Amino acid sequence: MAATSAATAKMAAMQLFNFNRPSAQEHAALIEELGPLPVQGAAWPSWVKILVWVVVALIGVQIIRVATALQGQPVNPVMAGSILVCFCGLLLVARVMAVSQTRITPEGIEQTWLTRRAIAWEDIQFAKFVPMIASKRLICFTGRSRPVVFQAGTRELQLAFARIAVVYRRR
Repeated sequence: MAATSAATAKMAAMQLFNFNRPSAQEHAALIEELGPLPVQGAAWPSWVKILVWVVVALIGVQIIRVATALQGQPVNPVMAGSILVCFCGLLLVARVMAVSQTRITPEGIEQTWLTRRAIAWEDIQFAKFVPMIASKRLICFTGRSRPVVFQAGTRELQLAFARIAVVYRRR
């Protein structure tokens, strides 16, 4: 009985998320329209990367100011260690943002990040282009797992993301 209700729920969910993928001709036209592949560029705009480094530098200066003002006062080593670990995490994220690249290839879309993000064309059920102020994003829905989000920091990638979203829109 439980297996039947689980199967029914799964079928209902699949019908809810059952999207018609683009035809082979539509996909070929998209690849043709994107131009010579790979389309590659920075995942984040330069101004965002600069702003991130400025914020990290300001946080570092504030940590140093507070640490030097506490001379002669006892410092909780756990708290100091936690602050340093968090600051090192911020440095890592800022570094990865600075070097992250997004590529659109004949096989799919990929981006370097803390881990490599990639999705094959045949895995994309539908895609949505989200033009935010700091980052233009393409959200790719697979229907099997959570969505994969890619950032575009260059004009070429942003235009390509918009074209992909039009072809892979919800139908």
